[in-house]
Amino acid sequence: MQTIDIGIGGMTCASCAGRVERALGKLQGVTSARVNLAAESARVEYDPERVQAPQISGAVADAGYTPIVEETEFPVRGMTCANCVGRVERALAQMPGVVQARVNLASESARVRYLPASTGLDEFRREIAEAGYEVPAQATTDADPSGNAQREREIAGMRRELVIGAALSVPLAVLAMGMYYGPFHGWLESIGLGEPVLNFVLFALATPVMIWPGRRFLVAGWKAYRHLSPDMNSLVMTGTGAAYLYSLVVTFLPQVLPDNARHTYFEAAAVVITLVFLGKYWEAIAKGRASDAIRKLLGLKPRTARVLRDGEEVEIPIDAVRLGDVVLVRPGDKIPVDGTIESGASYVDESMITGEPVPVGKQPGDKVIGATINQTGAFRFKAEAVGADTVLAQIIRLVQGAQSAKLPIQGLADRVVAIFTPIVLVIAVLTAAVWLAFGPSPALTFALVNAVAVLVIACPCAMGLATPAAVMVGTGRAAELGVLFRRGEALETLSHVKAVALDKTGTLTRGKPELTDLSVAEGFDEAQVRALIASAEAPSEHPVAQAIVKAAREQGLEISAAQGFEAVPGFGVEATVGGRRVQVGADRYMVRLGLEVTRFAEVAKRLADEGKTPLYAAVDGKLAAALAVSDPIKPGAREAMDALHAMGIKVAMITGDNRHTARAIAAQLGIDHVLAEVLPEGKAQAVVQIQQQAGKTAFVGDGINDAPALAQADVGMAMGSGTDVAIETADITIMNSEAQSIPAALAVARRTLRTIRMNLFWAFFYNVMLIPVAAGVLYPVTGWLLNPVLAGAAMGLSSVFVLTNSLRLKRIALDIGSRSAERVQARLEGGEVKLALQPVFNRTDVR
Repeated sequence: MQTIDIGIGGMTCASCAGRVERALGKLQGVTSARVNLAAESARVEYDPERVQAPQISGAVADAGYTPIVEETEFPVRGMTCANCVGRVERALAQMPGVVQARVNLASESARVRYLPASTGLDEFRREIAEAGYEVPAQATTDADPSGNAQREREIAGMRRELVIGAALSVPLAVLAMGMYYGPFHGWLESIGLGEPVLNFVLFALATPVMIWPGRRFLVAGWKAYRHLSPDMNSLVMTGTGAAYLYSLVVTFLPQVLPDNARHTYFEAAAVVITLVFLGKYWEAIAKGRASDAIRKLLGLKPRTARVLRDGEEVEIPIDAVRLGDVVLVRPGDKIPVDGTIESGASYVDESMITGEPVPVGKQPGDKVIGATINQTGAFRFKAEAVGADTVLAQIIRLVQGAQSAKLPIQGLADRVVAIFTPIVLVIAVLTAAVWLAFGPSPALTFALVNAVAVLVIACPCAMGLATPAAVMVGTGRAAELGVLFRRGEALETLSHVKAVALDKTGTLTRGKPELTDLSVAEGFDEAQVRALIASAEAPSEHPVAQAIVKAAREQGLEISAAQGFEAVPGFGVEATVGGRRVQVGADRYMVRLGLEVTRFAEVAKRLADEGKTPLYAAVDGKLAAALAVSDPIKPGAREAMDALHAMGIKVAMITGDNRHTARAIAAQLGIDHVLAEVLPEGKAQAVVQIQQQAGKTAFVGDGINDAPALAQADVGMAMGSGTDVAIETADITIMNSEAQSIPAALAVARRTLRTIRMNLFWAFFYNVMLIPVAAGVLYPVTGWLLNPVLAGAAMGLSSVFVLTNSLRLKRIALDIGSRSAERVQARLEGGEVKLALQPVFNRTDVR
């Protein structure tokens, strides 16, 4: 039996406590559950064979309360292959209070969701140490989230050991191989290095390699055997150890072996160790490059800030900035934290966050984002988000969470790896037995060499790295391009979608009404009519009126004071401006005023075809203008839809607009299917209809009313300028809020999954093909045998191939812009899609 404590939120009375106790008591395997209302916690005794922490916390949630679950990420040192990952995951998962444990070989880290009332980092460290691995003393990711400093130290240490190993292995190999070359053999004997003496020289060269560079394989391999979970280190240790021990017998006790079996293999043991170590060295370097995205994001963070304290300007560390501090920013400074400008003005380069190279103008009341760079002006702002609450910190957490995800496609590799090493050990034993029984003389030598080759060439490392390496690079590159995967699993799901459903407002359109058209009747001056209409609409708070006034101000027109303003419900407005009577409204308002609108019939038809509703203006009782205020389509939206079609994606639009307007907009954008006049509560059902007809569906939206549809879709994608509710519900956040990023996200997902499949194919193909060759299956036909030295080189290079193949994802560049669908199609087939990035954040809303 085990006991765990679980924090519970939302309990307000004794009946709540009783409800939780009853819910927990119903779980099979729970023997007792005691809820403490004052402490807001429960103590549960349970049988771990029948129930685990995830089911216990799930029962609390199902009862309508909140189990207090925290999540932490920390580095794990000493993992070398997929077997190591499985061992660490199993060690963490069986701990009381652990809800979920995910271990990533590529980033050498573990991410654990746990019940803080029952366990914590110290317990994780002890459990991992017992499994044979290490959690550094300073294991918080806040100090070095990318692990860059630790990795650099490890690479430097590996470089020193590699130099020693190579310096000893090269002469060792030359001397050993030279024995089979007549002139060289004769020269060795002439200087007193005959075979008995030469064996001692080879022993002296090989032993330091086994002790120093080889110790990491020997120690880790022995620990794995001790825990009954052999891994790659165990295979290397067994193979090279057998060759080394056999050579020791030949050197010091040759009389116990037949004359034809007295051959040393010191060079095989030492050179294999050095070559495998070389592969691990390259692998460590490639892993560092795979985490470049996190390192670049961390590099954006400024180190200090200038703030006002007691009326004086002081420079303090960035971590000492408090909420409400007044922060001073000079030209060229990095903005330290998020906040709102109180005084001053400037232009700010937000490209490091948004990807938009054009600096954004900032004035009092505008939001500023930490880590962006001030240009020419100076200003003061009030700190509103510091530390872990800044936009940059949230982006880093999202990227780290996505990179540590375990995709469903990795399940097959995990199942194979669980039995891979034991199977290889069995194959090695069978290989030795077959060669001893049926091999030519000296059978013992053939048995040893081929068994060692089998042990050394088998590589579970490539299978363990195939998925996480590609996910790390793919999600990191996507983040650099403004697409944040909140869940790594969404990467795989997105690659399989067959349809994309889009909300219209804020996704395909700007989400803000604009004056898009104005035609003036003969005899009227356009500028004068614009000014009169804007002045008449100025007192109104209606979005249409505000759009008209905004357009006039942007053209520098004077807005005069309106007298006798009156809003006529359902018709329009009326006011007197500069002694002239101005009336603005729908066609029915003009008819009510006795004015004919037929003179603007062609304009009205064009506007209707474009999905716009025309308005009219009368000045002093005469029809003066026809105008339209609408929500304009975002630039690049048509190209984005063409790109989706080029990728074989069906596109649907879900909107509450009337059918005529919706169809007009869909026609402009080339959208396949329109669901119009959909109420907010009906959007989720609309997504269900599309899923039933097309299959896996992604939904893109930005509003609170989009949250149910985002949750219903196989993949939810939220625009970064949308509401917090939408962003929290979505699996993916489109930081720049541009439609072009939708096909870009799909391109990244598809390219990443293609890379994962390639990696997995290579990892399986490599082992399936070369292990039999190493066992000697080709010898009866061709007389070929695989030298253990070449086997070690192949094993080291297999992991390097997987990592370098994954690093190709860093070259994805996005630029959809105004290219035609045909050109986009060509780029997609070539695996490259480019996207011209637009600003992520607008001036009044930082998400």
